[in-house]
Amino acid sequence: MTKAIFTTKVTPSYNDLPEVRYHFPRTYLNQARQAVGDHIIYYEPRRSSAELSSFGGRQSYFGVARVTAVVEDNAVADHYYALVDDYLDFDDLSHLLKAASTMRARLRRRMAARTRVHLGAPCDLFQMMSSIEY
Repeated sequence: MTKAIFTTKVTPSYNDLPEVRYHFPRTYLNQARQAVGDHIIYYEPRRSSAELSSFGGRQSYFGVARVTAVVEDNAVADHYYALVDDYLDFDDLSHLLKAASTMRARLRRRMAARTRVHLGAPCDLFQMMSSIEY
C-alpha cells in the first residue's frame, strides 16, 4: 500500500480536475503507478497559481480519492494523468462525521433504554446492535 499526496493549486498550471484526474510530469510516474488501487490525499499549497508571487491557497488537505489508473498524456510530452474515482471533499466528510455522531448518540440512547446496561461497561456491541430494530 503506497501513501501518496497529490498537490494541486486553485488555478493549477497542470490540467488537474481533482474529482477525475491528476496531471503530472514524468518525475512522479513511479510514485503514481505505485498508488494505483490506493487512496490518495489532496493538498492545496499556499500559492494559488504557478506564479511565485501568488498566494491565497488554503495550505491544507482538502480531499481524498482512489487512483484507478495512470495513462500517458498524448498532448504534452513526458506528462501523465492519474485517473481517480471515489473522490470525497473533506467539507462533505465533515457532514458525514456529524451524521455519524448523531447516529451514535441515538444508538446509545436506544441501547440504554432496551438493555438497561451501563454504557461504560464492557459488552458485546455487535450482539447488542443486532437486537435493536431500526
